[in-house]
Amino acid sequence: MTIPARPLRPELVVVGFPRGAELRRRLPRLLAGVACLGFGIGLTVRARLGLSPWDVLHQGLADVTGLSFGTVVIALGIVILLAWIPLHQRMGLGTVVNTLGAGLITDLTLALVGEPVGAAARWGLLAAGIVTVALGIGLYIGSGLGPGPRDGLMTSIAARGHPIWAVRTGLELGALGAGWLLGGDVGVGTVVFALWIGPLGHIFLSRLHLGLGASDPDPEAAFGE
Repeated sequence: MTIPARPLRPELVVVGFPRGAELRRRLPRLLAGVACLGFGIGLTVRARLGLSPWDVLHQGLADVTGLSFGTVVIALGIVILLAWIPLHQRMGLGTVVNTLGAGLITDLTLALVGEPVGAAARWGLLAAGIVTVALGIGLYIGSGLGPGPRDGLMTSIAARGHPIWAVRTGLELGALGAGWLLGGDVGVGTVVFALWIGPLGHIFLSRLHLGLGASDPDPEAAFGE
């Protein structure tokens, strides 16, 4: 089902479960985006310079439980989806693909990409990972097929009248603190990720967002503002 009225925030539009031509138009962007997310996360893990706030939590939980990093990404995503119920957050095909796919691609990346040798290689992996995650954000959110668990939690809380930047900051600080207490990897890469993911995500999303009844890309789309 498509939300017929165009909201002020086009990046929050959820097409949900389209059919036919609309599905063929959006699905490749979704699949490419989730693949980029998983691959980029795997690169930042291998860099060992510090992770994004949510990934600090994922790594801490993986260390405590003995589960793989990707399995924790999937399991925590499913738990977060349960929090959507009282918030009445709309799911879509993108929600399902993101929840299951990003963790699988992350584990595959960690299996295929070896440990970097030297500081230059580690910084190169971190930079490549951040750019790839930002590209993935632009593609998967830009597909309009529904947010992933963590982004959906953010947007559903923001929809109750809170600034989206404040909600995002609060959730990520909570994830960062919990992950750090569990032994997750906090470092200079965490700071670099936090500084650059917003601007890069905005650049990609503003160029890749598929609008409703408008020319593509949708220049009004924004990320994390």
